[in-house]
Amino acid sequence: GTTAGFDYVRHENKGQVLQVSDITYKGSSALLMQQTYTPGYTGRYHSEVDHNQGYKRGDELFYGFTFRLSSTWEFDQQSYNIAQFIADRPGAGCDDDDWMPSSLIWLEGNQLNSRIVSGNYRQPDCSRTFTGTGNIATVSAGTWHKIIIQAKWTSDSSGYYKMWFDGNKVYEHYNIATTTNDDAVFAFRVGLYANGWHDDKKMVGNQGFRQVWYDEVAVGTTFADVDPDQYEK
Repeated sequence: GTTAGFDYVRHENKGQVLQVSDITYKGSSALLMQQTYTPGYTGRYHSEVDHNQGYKRGDELFYGFTFRLSSTWEFDQQSYNIAQFIADRPGAGCDDDDWMPSSLIWLEGNQLNSRIVSGNYRQPDCSRTFTGTGNIATVSAGTWHKIIIQAKWTSDSSGYYKMWFDGNKVYEHYNIATTTNDDAVFAFRVGLYANGWHDDKKMVGNQGFRQVWYDEVAVGTTFADVDPDQYEK
């Protein structure tokens, strides 16, 4: 729940990343991510913190965080990303961009969604495969939720990807490729990325100011390493 433990703090347009003490999951501080829709602005809307060493191919790791939507959050049919794994892959050049997110976690309406990506995705072969599951959990406004991910990151069929939401396993894929065919290092980012505003080139609904709180962000080699209800007992 502090900015000090992260490699980078990212805020675009009018976005903010604030360390606060009034609303926390546990302990004395949490992170508040804010974004504001701006008509005419064509850039992206990230308010995130980065852990640069999220994973590389061959890693088998756990990830955890808690998040809380503002109590007045308006649930619209538009994507709001809340966590992602992303890498700069120099020379990849697909879609005129070397950056590529692999696993994403996002909200659409009040439903939690996730996906993983595999394939080459490097010029001249920009093919990739998406494995996703929509509507895996229902998210409430003004309530702390806990997400834990376990992944074996492989580019062959020996990988797996699992997710727990508020203590319940909601997503599980075995014997699949979970990342690209290279050894790029993917960062683990948590925060509000209002990607729907950018991708759709408009805002759906009436709430142009969005807030999400985050706390207890962790990476480890066991479930207990990243579950705040275990490691802070």
